[in-house]
Amino acid sequence: MATEEMLMFFIEVVEHACGMATLQIGEFASNISNGIDSYSIREPLGVCAGICPHNFPAMIPLWMFPIAVTCGNTFILKPSEKAPGACMILAELAMEAGLPNGVLNMVHGTNDIVNSICDDDNIKAVSFVGSDAAGRYIHERASASGKRIQEIVEVVMLWLVDNCLQANIGAKNFTIVMPDANVGATLNALVSAGFGAAGQRCTAISTVVFVGGSELWYLALSGIPAEEKLVERAKALEVNAGTEPSADIGPVISKQVKERISRLIQTSIDAGARLVLDGRPIVVCVCSFYPFLLSFSYLLLHSFQNIEPYTD
Repeated sequence: MATEEMLMFFIEVVEHACGMATLQIGEFASNISNGIDSYSIREPLGVCAGICPHNFPAMIPLWMFPIAVTCGNTFILKPSEKAPGACMILAELAMEAGLPNGVLNMVHGTNDIVNSICDDDNIKAVSFVGSDAAGRYIHERASASGKRIQEIVEVVMLWLVDNCLQANIGAKNFTIVMPDANVGATLNALVSAGFGAAGQRCTAISTVVFVGGSELWYLALSGIPAEEKLVERAKALEVNAGTEPSADIGPVISKQVKERISRLIQTSIDAGARLVLDGRPIVVCVCSFYPFLLSFSYLLLHSFQNIEPYTD
């Protein structure tokens, strides 16, 4: 997705938040029964907090603090320690727009800061987006101190009405391909969904399931396996620094993540998978303008077939 399109998503969230004030006025119904009126009053919770991941360092904070502030709350924002820059820019823009001092606050750190947010009795609600392990930990610790909890667990959404920690945690996504699916559109969608944002998002797909098998695609592709067409499209993706406008795939967030992905790939091969396109040897030329890329590595496409499925 182009940078301009992403910016429009950001702006739309802020515009929505700016238009929410009239939704907070509550309701009043007179004489619903003899001598009885009914009314509701919407009040802010007080101090809210948000714990953000690295993969969408601008969009996810904008899901959090503009809504909370419009509802009358103050907000504590903890950006990812791996990508804090976007949150800093958003905070500066909020100050330039006239947000009073103390309404939006930012803290940096790792586990100790997260624990403090979960334990502080002055914080009434927490919003979290990140991995499933961290989400479960934050859920347990924050709920123990009486914070309101609302949680999205993996790909199953569980809305817990009585509570209000908002947590969107890791997912495992499958794409289901029907026999009559348009071949070209499906291949393009698979590449986009599988490798957009270098696969570092909760909506990234890792598995494709063909209903009735993929044999019906051979005729549509003039006898060429769908696998080969998918590999062609993946090879056409440009791997480059994320700051380059022409880049289709940028770096994963850290050297440790790259090493973990490489280990998972090798484990799959050892378990019987067939690697049809290997992105591990890819090297991107790093110029003096991007010295931070020296510690990052790039992955392109890893498609497996005939691997023994999980049985548990």
